[in-house]
Amino acid sequence: MYKQLTREQRYTLDLLLKNKVKKIKIAELLSVSPSTITREIRRNSGKRGYSYLLAQEMAGERKERLPGNRSIKNDLWLRVDEMLREDWSPMQIKGVLAKEGISISHQSIYTHIEIDKKSGGDLYVHCRHKLKHRKRPVGVAASCRNIPDRVSISERPVEADGTRFGDWELDTIVGKDNKGAIVTLTERKTNFVLMERLKHGKNAIEAAKVIVRLLFPYRKHVKSITTDNGPEFSAHKFVTEKINAPVFFADPYASWQKGAIENANKLIRQYIPKGADFDILSDDFIKSVQYKLNRRPREKLNFLPPSLVFFNSL
Repeated sequence: MYKQLTREQRYTLDLLLKNKVKKIKIAELLSVSPSTITREIRRNSGKRGYSYLLAQEMAGERKERLPGNRSIKNDLWLRVDEMLREDWSPMQIKGVLAKEGISISHQSIYTHIEIDKKSGGDLYVHCRHKLKHRKRPVGVAASCRNIPDRVSISERPVEADGTRFGDWELDTIVGKDNKGAIVTLTERKTNFVLMERLKHGKNAIEAAKVIVRLLFPYRKHVKSITTDNGPEFSAHKFVTEKINAPVFFADPYASWQKGAIENANKLIRQYIPKGADFDILSDDFIKSVQYKLNRRPREKLNFLPPSLVFFNSL
C-alpha cells in the first residue's frame, strides 16, 4: 500500500493546489514522492476537484470499510439506505442521526450513493435531483389584468414573512401538454403541504373551491395566502370570503417572492415529474405524496417532520 497523507498534509496539499503549485514542488514540500501526490489526488477528488474536507471523508470511508470496522458500519449504512429509500435527503439523514448521537456527514452519504450507483445500485433515484443539477426553465407570468381586484404583495403585512404561523403560499403544477392541474399549498413556517387535483384543468371557480376545501379545517389559523398571477386564481375573493384571509399576488416574474411553494413543488416533482400524464394519477396517489412530504424531516425544523410541527402549532 502506498503511503497515505496525514490530515495536516492533505490540508497543505489543498492550499498548494489552489495556489497552482506544481505537483513535483508539492511533493518536495511534503517530503513524499510525486507518485504519492498523484495517487492522492486521483483517489480523493470529487467532481469539483481536490479538497481537504472531501479527501478526509473519502479516506475515512475506505478505512471504515476495512474488515475490522464492517459490522458496525454495515448496520449504519443499512439504516441510511432505508432512509434514502424513504426519499430523505442526505442532510435530513445527517440531522436525524445527529440527534441520536451518531455523527455522519451529508457528503459521506452522497459519496455512498455515488459508489452504489457505480456498482449498479438504485439509491440515486431517491435523490431529488438524481445526482444531476438542472437549470429551471423560465416561465412567463400571466398578466395582472386577468385578475380583478388583485391585491399586490407590497400590501402584505410585514408579519407575513414566514416567521409566524398561518401564512400560506399557493400555486399549481400542470401535467403533460399543459393538461390537468394540481393545486398545491404550503404553510410558510412549517412547510406543511396540502395538494389536490383539479378535475377540469386550471379553472378559476373550481380552483377556488378546492383551495377552500383544503384550508377550511384550519381556517381559524389562516392569516394570509400568497400566490402568483395565474388566471386560475382570479376567483380569489371567493377564497377570502370563505376562509376570511386576504390573498396577495406576487409581482410578475418574481417567483422568489413565494419561495416556499416553489420549493414544495420541486419536492412534489420528485414523485410527479414534469411531462407526467395526470389522467393516470389516482387521487389516492396524490394524497400519498402529500403525506410522504409531510413526514420527511426538515433542516429548518431541527429535523422534525412538518406534520408534527404544524399540528402542534394549531
